[in-house]
Amino acid sequence: MLLHAKIPNGSGGLGSLVETFLPWFGLCIPVLLAGALWRRSASAVVALLLPVVVWLNLFGGLLGDKSQPDSDLTVASHNVGADNLQPASTARELAASGADVLALEEITAQAKPLYEKELAKAYPYHAVLGTVGLWSKLPLSDTRPVDIEQDAGPLGDTKSAEVKLAYNRALRATVTTDHGPLAVYVAHLGSVRVTPRTGFWTDSRDRNAQALGQAIAAERNERVVLLGDLNGTVGDRALDGITSQLHSVQDAAGDGFGFSWPASFPVARIDQILVRGVEPASSWVLPATGSDHRPVAAGISW
Repeated sequence: MLLHAKIPNGSGGLGSLVETFLPWFGLCIPVLLAGALWRRSASAVVALLLPVVVWLNLFGGLLGDKSQPDSDLTVASHNVGADNLQPASTARELAASGADVLALEEITAQAKPLYEKELAKAYPYHAVLGTVGLWSKLPLSDTRPVDIEQDAGPLGDTKSAEVKLAYNRALRATVTTDHGPLAVYVAHLGSVRVTPRTGFWTDSRDRNAQALGQAIAAERNERVVLLGDLNGTVGDRALDGITSQLHSVQDAAGDGFGFSWPASFPVARIDQILVRGVEPASSWVLPATGSDHRPVAAGISW
């Protein structure tokens, strides 16, 4: 846990894999404690202070409730899942959350009309570009796709603009608030997989993260919110290009770890709300829907 940054991330992506599940290494501590008590070894019990202190130094700050009661704007993000069999009820549940700005990822062409219909009453403004969308109670402007593929794979230059847009996985829009314009990014980074042949395969995710980091670096608005499924935790070094510019609302104003995936038994927070130029007031995870992810929400203040 102490030297996780020194674990190489070359072949097999071992470093990123460890960093994704790093909090769970704390489960080794009670196992070691049981062994120390079974051996009746006072020195072993004392030695356990090292991993306890290291774990608390890394994650102790997440254990308390750091939320504030009031916020100026509530934002939410949800990977609704391409295999979601209940898109209409998912949309209704999200609308009932009270979020002022709502980002959806993994929207299929078949489910898009259902989301638009069910969210229309609560959110008069919306934009869907490819598989990501943004719904808002406040006016939207300057909505445009963000190219996070860097002309790779099926979205290369040989494809038409229409085909690229159909597969678009990130967008940027301006939300007009009483406090001024807010730049909102919605992104769904590439999937990661663990296989015997490749190990922790993250090539697509890492490429997308680098491109998204460059887009955020070029953003002129000082107030920025990123909503999306980043397929990685904020502790994963592959997201450094993003997390070096934006900070996590969960780390700053959450209550606990805020794990969001998988929905049935969350073990990692890969659905993120990151901000710059605004203050996180609160952060929480919403109840499960028909997706394999849980929605995440946050209150932010100026």
